[in-house]
Amino acid sequence: MRAIILAAGRGVRLKQAADEELPKCLLPFGGMTLLERHLRLLRAAGVEEVVLALGWRHELVAAELDRLAWRPRPQIVLNPRYELGSVLTVHTTREAMTRGGEVLLMDADVLYHDQIMAALVAGAKPVNRVLIDRDFEAGDEPVKLCVRAGVPIELRKQLAPDLEYDTIGESVGFFRFDAPGARRLAAIVSDYVGSERANMPHEEAVRDLFREGSQAVEVADVSGLPWIEIDFPNDVSRAAQEVLPQLRPGTGLDLFDIRRPTATDPRKKTESNVK
Repeated sequence: MRAIILAAGRGVRLKQAADEELPKCLLPFGGMTLLERHLRLLRAAGVEEVVLALGWRHELVAAELDRLAWRPRPQIVLNPRYELGSVLTVHTTREAMTRGGEVLLMDADVLYHDQIMAALVAGAKPVNRVLIDRDFEAGDEPVKLCVRAGVPIELRKQLAPDLEYDTIGESVGFFRFDAPGARRLAAIVSDYVGSERANMPHEEAVRDLFREGSQAVEVADVSGLPWIEIDFPNDVSRAAQEVLPQLRPGTGLDLFDIRRPTATDPRKKTESNVK
């Protein structure tokens, strides 16, 4: 199993000061960057092969890897046209997507509980899997995941008003693909790039994979677990004040506890996507 972490974008909505701009994966929380947290959680899950899809200020990310002296060192793949969209970033990782074995496709700008990683990688059998959080704030920003009869049927921020589904939640932005699923997604992404749709978010290609029905896809429920996608300035403070305190000390070093979340799990809803 290899992990592909998408970290190419500039994150303009974060509105960092011009002389302090960092790739979002280098934002620090509790003395560790998001990148280091990803790497620690992946190692604890047994995933040592990591591909970083970079673009804006990629040299700073490389410097962080030097500082960490992380071994084995993640492979860096560059998207020089990172401003176009994440479909193109995924396309730059095509070789890693198609070289065989299972693939984890992960957004870099997420602070999350270790049990979310556990839910993603659980089980020895290769699968296609998407994570859903049913406890989310409605609005235009969350990428909604809609499920009918256990099958994901929609993955978009905006939903058709007549869409019928059994379950709705927010996608965490982490996906797991078996080898055929990863190859099929790579082919869909290539078609996007070849048909002048490279400016689209990569979730659109994942949506196409789900909707065409060529691959069986599991839906893992992580409702009740704390996480936040960091897009806006207030997400940074809420990540530090609300999510970080709910993460276990030593996250990424301890053995995973994959018990299902219960109704008594601590939660704090906000309008900024805090999970």
